[in-house]
Amino acid sequence: MPTTPATATHSSSDGTADAIMLELVDENGTTIGTAEKLAAHQAPGQLHRAFSVFLFDEQGRLLLQRRALGKYHSPGVWSNTCCGHPYPGEAPFAAAARRTHEELGISPSLLAAAGTVRYNHPDPASGLVEQEFNHLFVGMAQETLRPDPEEVEETAFVTAAELAERHARAPFSAWFMTVLDAACPAIRELTGDSAGW
Repeated sequence: MPTTPATATHSSSDGTADAIMLELVDENGTTIGTAEKLAAHQAPGQLHRAFSVFLFDEQGRLLLQRRALGKYHSPGVWSNTCCGHPYPGEAPFAAAARRTHEELGISPSLLAAAGTVRYNHPDPASGLVEQEFNHLFVGMAQETLRPDPEEVEETAFVTAAELAERHARAPFSAWFMTVLDAACPAIRELTGDSAGW
């Protein structure tokens, strides 16, 4: 796995690990400050910038990931291809491409912005809250996946019908349907009407 700001161990002068900082935003998505990652997710949550990626194969199937069991937030649940948070000052597009590579070992092709969505989703299991201004991206996955086991437990390419079946019987992230619904116009433009999205 490549060493990046997200995976490297940073130590401050007193020997403690540096905190991961997120960008706080207002309701229009304008940056208003920063907060430590876990603090931003503690109830009632602080509105912060995030991103969600939806990648498809050439058959129009969506790449899902099941989050690693060791993750502190929403472990073991299915979700979209990749999601996360830009570092303060990092462009959401750059963060989306970076995290997709860190988590899945691929560089998306034809990655394009697909709008934004704002939501507030508590996670009953952890007590954490997703209070996010989320930048959406759609694109293609055309390389062999090399998931990082510390981030991703499992992956699957699914059709729209298969997703509906899976969603009915398996746990998904609290934010999944919100971001999928918001990205659907761009998804249909990418995959065409025949894919059923």
